[in-house]
Amino acid sequence: MFLRGRPVPMLIPEELVPTYSLDTRSELPSHRFKLDWVYGYRGRDCRANLYLLPTGEIVYFVASVAVLYSVEEQRQRHYLGHNDDIKCLAVHPDMVTIATGQVAGTTKEGKPLPPHVRIWDSVSLSTLHVLGLGVFDRAVCCVGFSKSNGGNLLCAVDESNDHVLSVWDWAKETKVVDVKCSNEAVLVATFHPTDPTVLITCGKSHVYFWNLEGGSLSKRQGLFEKYEKPKYVLCVTFLEGGDVVTGDSGGTSMSGAKEGTESHRQCWVPTMAACLGSAPCGTGRWCPEGAAIGGLSSGVLTTASCRRWRSLRTSAPCAPWQRAGETRCTWGPPATPSCRALSTPASRCWSRATWKSCGAWPRTLAGHSS
Repeated sequence: MFLRGRPVPMLIPEELVPTYSLDTRSELPSHRFKLDWVYGYRGRDCRANLYLLPTGEIVYFVASVAVLYSVEEQRQRHYLGHNDDIKCLAVHPDMVTIATGQVAGTTKEGKPLPPHVRIWDSVSLSTLHVLGLGVFDRAVCCVGFSKSNGGNLLCAVDESNDHVLSVWDWAKETKVVDVKCSNEAVLVATFHPTDPTVLITCGKSHVYFWNLEGGSLSKRQGLFEKYEKPKYVLCVTFLEGGDVVTGDSGGTSMSGAKEGTESHRQCWVPTMAACLGSAPCGTGRWCPEGAAIGGLSSGVLTTASCRRWRSLRTSAPCAPWQRAGETRCTWGPPATPSCRALSTPASRCWSRATWKSCGAWPRTLAGHSS
């Protein structure tokens, strides 16, 4: 007998030894076992491994079984299409179609079973497509559907030395492109929710932003700037505006722009405007007199008059600027090539050469006491 490719010796009862023959074929029993319940959950060595479906079922995996568990009915359904351990799972935007990737295995006869991805229907539990037979190496550790183009693309990462990232047109079962991802472990691969040409992968001490263009994938590395590089970046999610949020093994979450070259911070820049009402500060709307404004380099400022504050996301330090020839500090273009990129009116734009940083926010800002 072979168990996961390794021979296991089986002892023959003494009373059967005289008549036992390996060539003897007994008839199969008339009854078959049917899987009723699976205990356990694989979360030790894989991420993004559990989802809640609109049916109220929780889908996850253990060993080679994908489990759909209804808490309300205390009932399980099982997808049994895999022939070895499942390592990753993703749910299509339609919340019905599911992708699962498995490790390499061995048949009872000792023949290799290649790792692959299976696309299946969570209602009928029928297999729709099989991807990557003979393409992936060792195991498929990450899968993810695109979200904003009908979910017609699927990304996958294998566990080869180079952790190859590949993108598939899963309905046609064709590979669009593949590229070496990282020499380190990759834990998550996902598409951006609003841009199907942007992918994010993360894992041991890295987060990468990929652009899919012209049949190729280009990579840019996310920077941790002044923060200590985490040992592992464990998870990725997205804010409403599309910005990326990562969580790491040190218990830290970081936010970064979609393009992902740097982590960013949020600045609040004042603009003179008539008072049209009040709203909680920190929303980028109207701040009432005396309200606290957080997030500035010198701590907390309070307004002496009703003024409008605009939320500005930038990788530049949150600091005021001073225009040449003026003695007071006010808001100015941060360290970006053009203040037009910040949707600033042309009348308020000046060349960076005419501005200098004031450093920390002063006690007097644009003629108003803080």
